[in-house]
Amino acid sequence: MTFNDIFKSSFLEKAVEFSFLDVGMALLLAFAIGLFIFYVYKKTFAGVMYSASFGVSIIAMTLITTIVILAVTSNIILSLGMVGALSIVRFRTPIKEPLDIVFIYWAIAAGIVLGAGLIPLSILGSVFTGIILLVFVNKKSSDIPYIMVLNLESDKAENDCLELIKKKTKKSLIKSKTVSQKGIELTVEVRLLDMSAKLLNELLTINGVNNACLVSYNGEYVN
Repeated sequence: MTFNDIFKSSFLEKAVEFSFLDVGMALLLAFAIGLFIFYVYKKTFAGVMYSASFGVSIIAMTLITTIVILAVTSNIILSLGMVGALSIVRFRTPIKEPLDIVFIYWAIAAGIVLGAGLIPLSILGSVFTGIILLVFVNKKSSDIPYIMVLNLESDKAENDCLELIKKKTKKSLIKSKTVSQKGIELTVEVRLLDMSAKLLNELLTINGVNNACLVSYNGEYVN
């Protein structure tokens, strides 16, 4: 056994075998793709409260996934250990917006493909996905549902309001009705003809209508 054999390190040998140029290029591309995903997320966000930390997490997720895949593809033994280690990880953060799941999966998929060395697929796939999201998510529909809340004094006022709503809207559907000693509270889902709130003014002219409110409705929450 020589002096060099004593200080011989398998860890340093693996470091020498690893290409720092390839790692640097992969991380730069992962950072660029992560920035693009973050940009698309900002442009397509339609939730209640924007989270800047989630956008930064998308970039970090792309980088981390790329690093993991680079390590896995370089050593089959390491890949088995990595699978076992990641299988015990549990994420408890709730996802409030369904579209956020798309961006999380997109960042992970881009990192996996890029780490595997399929650079054209990662770039073209990300660009195509981003264009699709920008086109369809930002597309505004003219047939937006609204929730109308009416406070009424009598059944006659209710019938007059429903008749006027039927004439002035594309579609109307009673969602709920509450009757108390103070009067009637009626909730109706409507789709306006000309996207105008003038219908509220006409409803207030009917005798027995105390209050009328109109809010947008997306099926999950009122904003």
